Amino acid sequence: MSTFDPDALECLAAIVEEGGFERAAVRLSITQSAVSQRLRTLEIQVGTVLIVRSRPLKATSAGRLLLKHAMQMRLLRADLERDLQDLAPSASSGVGGDEERVSIAINADSIATWALPALSDLARQGLMMEIITDDQDFTHDWLREGQVLGCVTTLKQALRSCKVVPLGAMNYVAVAQPAYAATHFPDGLTPHNFRTVPFIAFNRKDDMQAEFIARACALKRVGLNQLHVPSSEGQVRAVLAGWGASVVPELLVREHLKSQRLVNIAPGHVLPIELYWHCWNLESAVLDALTQALMLAAGQTLDARPTSLKAA
Repeated sequence: MSTFDPDALECLAAIVEEGGFERAAVRLSITQSAVSQRLRTLEIQVGTVLIVRSRPLKATSAGRLLLKHAMQMRLLRADLERDLQDLAPSASSGVGGDEERVSIAINADSIATWALPALSDLARQGLMMEIITDDQDFTHDWLREGQVLGCVTTLKQALRSCKVVPLGAMNYVAVAQPAYAATHFPDGLTPHNFRTVPFIAFNRKDDMQAEFIARACALKRVGLNQLHVPSSEGQVRAVLAGWGASVVPELLVREHLKSQRLVNIAPGHVLPIELYWHCWNLESAVLDALTQALMLAAGQTLDARPTSLKAA
C-alpha cells in the first residue's frame, strides 16, 4: 500500500475545507503554487484527479477517500496528544493547529441548546474542535463525504465503517409573539389560518414548519409563506420581533413561554425529532470521549419517547 505524504493530505483537506487554493495557501502559510504542486504530486501518486475545479470546489470519489484518510490522521494525532497529556501534562500544551483539529457536524438547534454544554469539558481540556453546522437532515452528508469524523443527525441508518448511537428526541413547538398571535391566531393554529402568515424557517432545506403544520392539522400537503433566518437563536429573535410564527425547539423558548414573551399557538401538539450520533467505528480515545459527552448530555436533556406528533 502507498504511503501518502501527511503534508499533501493536509493540503487536500485545506483546499476542500477552505473552498479554494488561495485560502488553503493562507491557512497553510505556503504559496498557492506550493498548494497546487502538493495536490498534483498526490494526484500523480493516486493516478486520478482528486479535486473538481468547479464552484464550489468538490472532491472526487478518490479525493473523498483521501480526505477521510486525512481526517483519520488528524484523529490519530489528537489521540496521541491526549495520551501524552495524560502521561506528562508538561509535555503538551494542549494547543495545536489545523492539522490537530477534530471536525464534527451538529445541527444548529442542538448547538443552540444542549450540544455546546456537552462539549465544554473537552474544549477546556484543549481538544481542538471544528463544529460544522447544518440542518439536522443534512449533517449526515458531511460524514458521508469524509469531511467530519462524527455528526448529530436525524438519520438512523449507519454508513459503512461507522457506528450509530441514539441520543433521544428534541421536542418542537409552534410559537408566536402574544400580540401577533392574538391578531393572526385568535383560536390557535388551525387548517384555515396558517396559509397567509409568514413562518420563519432556518433555510430552504428546513421542512420543520411544514411537517409540524401538516401533522397538527391532519393535512397531506402544506404550502407556506416562509422567511429564512439561518440561525436557531435568530429565528426566535425574529418571532419576538413580530416577523411571524415559527416551529422551534421547546428547549430554546422554554423561558420565553414561562415569561409569556412568546405563546404556544398549538398547545395540544409537540413534534419530537429523534437525533442520532454517528461516528467512525475506530478505536480512539477522542472519539470515545466525544461519544460519551454527547450521550450524557443528551440523556439529561432530550426526550426518550418515540418520534410522533403527540399531546403536550
